[in-house]
Amino acid sequence: MENHIHLIAQSDSLVSNISSFKSYTARRIIDHLRSHSHTRWLRKLREQKATFKSDREYQLWQEGYHPKQINGDQMMIQKIEYIHDNPVKRGYVDRPEYWRYSSVRNYTKGRGLIPITAFKGRERKTPNSFRRRASQRD
Repeated sequence: MENHIHLIAQSDSLVSNISSFKSYTARRIIDHLRSHSHTRWLRKLREQKATFKSDREYQLWQEGYHPKQINGDQMMIQKIEYIHDNPVKRGYVDRPEYWRYSSVRNYTKGRGLIPITAFKGRERKTPNSFRRRASQRD
């Protein structure tokens, strides 16, 4: 999405990993915007920065993050489907697999743009449920 990210992650150092991810991606994006003279976007990022933040010129990511513990296969499937359906609900695409960065492609077409570890569930039937949902949209 253009203004937020949904991801499912597992780590013994999740807080540190999310912080590093946000720091690295913010730096790379801001450097890219500067090098290509995208002043309009840089102005927006400058305006988003909280006034008490004196250690940076721009604010790309929101402060903090909102982790949810996933308990069981059904909850995992619900979260994955929510992520897959998000661009459709926002009106950006008609089908989840049309969203370039969606992991649904890893389940329906075998390979997405971004590599993932596909969720297979205890019964190893979950990828078929994503394929079935995609084919039902035809």
